[in-house]
Amino acid sequence: MPNNPPDSVLLAPEDISGDTPGFITLDDLALTRKKLLIRVDFNVPLSAGVIQDDTRIRACLPVLQRLTADGAAVILVSHLGRPQEGRYDRAYSLAPVAARLSTLLNKKVPLVTDWQAGLTLKPGEAVMLENIRFMQGEAANADGLARRLANLCDIYVNDAFATAHRAQASTHGVARYAPVACAGPTLLAEIEMITKALKDPQRPLVAIVGGAKVSTKLMALENLIKKVDRLLVGGGIANTFLEAAGLSAGNSLYEADLVANAGKILEYAENHAKEIPLPIDVVCAKSLSKEADAQTKSIENVAADDLILDIGPRTIEINNRIIASAGTVLWNGPVGVFEIEQFAGGTAALARAIAANRGFSIAGGGDTLSAIARFGVGEDISYISTGGGAFLELLEGKTLPAVAILQEAARGNLSPSPPVSKAPGANSEIMIPKIHA
Repeated sequence: MPNNPPDSVLLAPEDISGDTPGFITLDDLALTRKKLLIRVDFNVPLSAGVIQDDTRIRACLPVLQRLTADGAAVILVSHLGRPQEGRYDRAYSLAPVAARLSTLLNKKVPLVTDWQAGLTLKPGEAVMLENIRFMQGEAANADGLARRLANLCDIYVNDAFATAHRAQASTHGVARYAPVACAGPTLLAEIEMITKALKDPQRPLVAIVGGAKVSTKLMALENLIKKVDRLLVGGGIANTFLEAAGLSAGNSLYEADLVANAGKILEYAENHAKEIPLPIDVVCAKSLSKEADAQTKSIENVAADDLILDIGPRTIEINNRIIASAGTVLWNGPVGVFEIEQFAGGTAALARAIAANRGFSIAGGGDTLSAIARFGVGEDISYISTGGGAFLELLEGKTLPAVAILQEAARGNLSPSPPVSKAPGANSEIMIPKIHA
């Protein structure tokens, strides 16, 4: 049977905007006094329990402010890090996140550690469930956990684009059993922006792909070279391409087993009027440390014991010219070890060049977000994606499972949802039933 939304939640057909075909959206629904379970991505970097970058939290503020102001009761679900499933680990607690959100939202957002024991919310209130990865069955998309999550709400909202490439209980299974499953505005914006940049870009289209390993981004590179005009590579990825081009990366990190793959991408580019300008000078050291002596060398002069840790000034100049002339820029990954000052110049220059670009720019990935925050260019980049793996998989041309199930829900192709009690009276509190494991 189709998973059709109840009449009390769905607005009349003439009130549906239709701006986002293929999904039910918050704009399509009556939300006052409804219980919303929202999958967000609050997987923020922490150091000694202190949040280092709250970009992902701030990205959700507009929708949370709107929903609570409209009288919805909001239950937030997120993961943080990779704790051992089924066990509580204080190091991965969302307590610092709940505290930061409370400050940003100017509203107390309690952290609930035992949500299965029952919750009570008033319209306009918000709570956050403890790290969903503490729950057994999250990673395996366990049916039982998905049902228990679905039983908490009238409406399930997935607004966590960064987790959309995972079919897990809180990102996928819950959508099958919730009375209504819809796409949140952040998720929709991410999909729309990335799809637009790939399918209908202003030309030239320039992609910058950095990071340590080709293996994690090989499919994205193979897909991108067919779409872009120029592809800039950096970090360990560039080292693998240097080896494929017959140049030496010295003692640097590169993937010997993927040199042939990199060579095929270079060959494709040459045969199809694409450009992959490799670094012509680099910043090297004999060790990776804050005390390392950094030396700038032409790529031909890299020694066998050199580690390539950044791009050099001549390469920066070439990259700056390419980026300045681009109509669309896609950025994923740093071009050097920017966490260490003497190897941060390349990524800093890259970030500033993208910020100065007069076309459309989109950047995504965890390290990319950290670089944007460090170099203070966030306000000058057209769109910043909160996704890492999901961003890459869209670049690869893949279908994201958490997105696909929302589309299935909108088409009414999911199995029936469990019974849901009627909405509470006008002056009553919203009760979330006690759920037993």
